Amino acid sequence: MTNSSIISSRRAPRILLSGGGTGGHVYPAVSIADAVREIEPRAVVEFAGSRTGIEWRLVPESGYAIHHVTVRGLERKLTARNLALPFVLARGFKEARDLVQHFDADVVVGTGGYVALPVLLAARNLHRRIAIQEQNAFMGLTNRIASRFADQIHLAFSEATPKRQAMRTRITGNPVRASLSKPGKNEARVHFKFTDVERVVFMTGGSMGSQAMNEAMAAVVRRLLAKKGTGVIWQTGARYYERFKTAVPDHPNLRLLEYVNRMDMAYAAADLVVCRSGASTCSELMLTGKPALLVPSPNVAEDHQTKNAESLVRAGAAEMISESSLLDNLQKTVETLLQRQAKLERMSNAIRELARPDASKEIAEDVLGLARTRIR
Repeated sequence: MTNSSIISSRRAPRILLSGGGTGGHVYPAVSIADAVREIEPRAVVEFAGSRTGIEWRLVPESGYAIHHVTVRGLERKLTARNLALPFVLARGFKEARDLVQHFDADVVVGTGGYVALPVLLAARNLHRRIAIQEQNAFMGLTNRIASRFADQIHLAFSEATPKRQAMRTRITGNPVRASLSKPGKNEARVHFKFTDVERVVFMTGGSMGSQAMNEAMAAVVRRLLAKKGTGVIWQTGARYYERFKTAVPDHPNLRLLEYVNRMDMAYAAADLVVCRSGASTCSELMLTGKPALLVPSPNVAEDHQTKNAESLVRAGAAEMISESSLLDNLQKTVETLLQRQAKLERMSNAIRELARPDASKEIAEDVLGLARTRIR
């Protein structure tokens, strides 16, 4: 029998992915799933998630089946709801175990979030192969627990490496949406209808927007635009758009937008990006090679955005400013950076060196390798 006939006689690998609660957990999982299918078209790839999570919408939109697992996080305050948590967890574990067994998963991949934990624990209980992917510089609770028994640990930041599991750890980077192409700066500025600008600042607090970042930009945008040749792309987020549209006067070099549909164009047009430091955003900055002024959100679990930003600052790839000091320091910091072209180029080179554009493919290859080693 030839090697090709041996390969073709194997059953299709079966991969179950789980991660949810935020897009930062879901999008990497979908990117890995896409890469698995591209490498091995026969692979059977499905998801586990919660009906109350964003994954319940995003995963089917990406073309994958998703199965419900009951899950709920621990509330930080002492409430009656916490008394029922053990029963919720027990139900979720049973549902996850039934799913892993019925789906007959060769590998279970977790990308973080509460919903992934019962699925990963069920995989361990059933002796299935396990891989996890951590997006941030500080490992979240679910992945910290799963790292103790996972076969593979994929990280975006070396700072997240578990001390006792270094042998099973790879720095593969964050899977980033393939839609981030690389248009040229001139093409991008034509897209935004800039005709007489020498430098562009792109400010975004994320698709939902940030009140603190919007208020700070509103306070300084007139002074930024007063510098001849400066353009501003400002994504407010849906909930803030109408408020700031009426509060900020029109200017020929201001693009005030509720949502940026072409993020590739916004990155390409920008000389400096002012943004949050979530894992997906940091990975997009790496891929596009954009120097950034990072404003970590203070409202995320375990302050992981600050740790992400600190990692980039140490690498000389970005600068950081706290949300509490935005109103006082945003204008001065932005203007200083725009005046130091050599520094911006060094930051661009440094952040580009951190990029791992093949992250999805590398993780998918490792996951398929695990599937071949499952003991049946």
